[in-house]
Amino acid sequence: MSDFIRSSMPKKALFHRNRTKSFAWAIPVILVGAAFPAEAADINGSSARGDGNARVRIAPCGAEICAVNTWIKPGTPKEKEGDKLVMSIKEDSEGSYSGTAFDPQRDLSYKLTVRVDGARMTTKGCVIAGLICKGVVWTRMN
Repeated sequence: MSDFIRSSMPKKALFHRNRTKSFAWAIPVILVGAAFPAEAADINGSSARGDGNARVRIAPCGAEICAVNTWIKPGTPKEKEGDKLVMSIKEDSEGSYSGTAFDPQRDLSYKLTVRVDGARMTTKGCVIAGLICKGVVWTRMN
């Protein structure tokens, strides 16, 4: 806009023009946000273990939720594809689950907590009345 036109415009009109222009960028941002809602804190899906040695698929299996190994890095001891963990867990709050898990391959039961935060999932399993615990970080795969 030329300086002559700008200087001859009333200040109110100039303010309105700038305000309209400044909000114009917001419309595409809002539409993009609506098209891609925030990722829900859903436990179901495929994830890779943080150490790179395993991938699992988590999905309902009957009344429970099962985590099934879909890939195990060759040479990883005590694990194989198809191993299953049967989880009896409930969502406590958005993205936080707790309950128990049963590992039929090892005949072990665990107290289990799971936290899902976007593409990251953290699991913590405890045995022997919570005295021995292990936590694992997972990353969701698309």
